[in-house]
Order: sequence, then C-alpha cells, then structure tokens
Amino acid sequence: MNYEQSLEQAVVYIENHLGDPLTVEEVARHAGYSYYHLTRVFSALLGESVGSYIKKRRLSNGARELLYTDRRIIDIAISHGFESSEAFSRAFKSVYHVSPIKYRQNRLELFISSKPKMDQLMLAHLTNNLTVHPRILELPDIKAAGLRGFTTLGDNVIPGLWDTFRAQMHLVPNTFPSSRGFGICEACEEGNSLYTMNDDVLFPEVAAVEVSSFENLPSPFIPKILKGGKYAVFTHTGSLKNLSLSFRYIWSTWFLTTDEQLDEREDFELYDGRFLGYDCADSQIDLYIPVK
Repeated sequence: MNYEQSLEQAVVYIENHLGDPLTVEEVARHAGYSYYHLTRVFSALLGESVGSYIKKRRLSNGARELLYTDRRIIDIAISHGFESSEAFSRAFKSVYHVSPIKYRQNRLELFISSKPKMDQLMLAHLTNNLTVHPRILELPDIKAAGLRGFTTLGDNVIPGLWDTFRAQMHLVPNTFPSSRGFGICEACEEGNSLYTMNDDVLFPEVAAVEVSSFENLPSPFIPKILKGGKYAVFTHTGSLKNLSLSFRYIWSTWFLTTDEQLDEREDFELYDGRFLGYDCADSQIDLYIPVK
C-alpha cells in the first residue's frame, strides 16, 4: 500500500480546510482509510496524531498573522477554526509559552513556532529518512575536543566548520582508533532557549572528536564534556543537506507533543562508522536531545 500517497491526500485535504470545522473521520474518508487505520498510520509515520497536526498548523498560521497583519485576535481565532479568542489564547499559550498579545508585541517569528505545511519533501523525509519515534538512552559523560564556530539557523556555516576541523583533526591528541565525531550545539549556553531562537540569532557550534583526556590539547582546539544523562535519540538517514528537515520535525512536532521534558544540557549529533559521507544516501547519524 502506498502510504505516502494516501498521507499526502490526507494532508492536502487538511490544508484546504484548516479554517473549517474538520473531523478526523472526514480526513480519513478523503485519504481512503478507515478512522482507525489513518490515525495509526499518521502517528506511526509522521510522529503525531491527525488532531495534533491540525491544531499545530492552525496555531502556526495564526502566529504568522499575529506578526504580519493587524487583524484582531478574535478574527484570527475564528478564521483558524477556534470557537473564541479565549480558546485560541489557551491553545496558543500551551504551545508557545506566551499569550498571542505578547507574541505580537515581540515581533519575532520564532523557530519553535515554525510548523509549515507538510509538503512532499517533508513527507518523504519523515517516512524514509528519520526515526520519528526516538529511542531513550542513558549516557555517561563523554570527553571531546574540537573547534568552535558561530552560525545562525538562517545562514548555516557548519559544513565549512567541519571542513576546517577535518583538515586539522590529526593534531588532536588522545583520540581513539575509531573516534566518534560530535556536532555540539551550544545555543542555550548563550542564554537562548527554544522560545527565543529565530533564524537570525547567532549561536556557537562545536565540531569535535571523542578523546580520552584533554592533556596536551593545543590551541585552537577547545575541550568539551558532553554531560551524561537521559537522551531522546533520533536517527537521520541520507544526505546532511536535509538535516534541517530532521531538526524541524524534532522542534516543531516531537517537542510540542512528547511527554518528555527537555533538559538544559547541550544537544548534539553523533557521527560514527555509519556516517559514510555528506551526500551518501545510506549514511546515518544520530541526533541526541537531552531529556530529564
């Protein structure tokens, strides 16, 4: 059975009726599924329920209108399927941690609120290139050493940082014979959070390799300790040019629907023997998100 085609039909129907009264039964009929089968497949392959997708897309569209129009909040609420401005405000605050009024006053389109329409590229990515239901693992502390660079979400310079680091990695002492690599995001170390990040915020990232100790570590390399604890682990398959799609899913879908609580440790990418190159279709890396 072609799940991608049926899910695409479901998503198209949802997107065309976001402002209308909409039930999962209606969506299932237009996708050619029973209610039970659609809800099971949608959650298994896309990582959230049909109802959750509808709600988050309505809120995301409403959030953009708060920033880019002067429409009254009651008008935005009604046009996006909410019965009142109070219902819209409650739902909005539960997701974005601020009221619609405060969100409008801040005039920033935040990364966490970006839940764009599910297009064919994202649909294919979620069904073929990402484990949408993460494993939960416990890790010990890990020592790593590497180079720090600065980037934004809108202008990603991390590939260049890795090129520079790989050319110098042989100078890092105390590595293991088959050392693992780490892409370490230090965004929250700079006083940022998911609720303040947008495409223009500059934050540090470290390209690093695992080491047994920091002894005799020369400049410009810096020591890093990845703090042990519990992590939600997603596996990304294929080209790294689509890595942003994996993170878009994690922060705009999984994070907003999971019962796990995010911890304040750094999130990171793990590169081991499964990483076969930047553009290799069979390459795999793991994305570690710290949870409590």
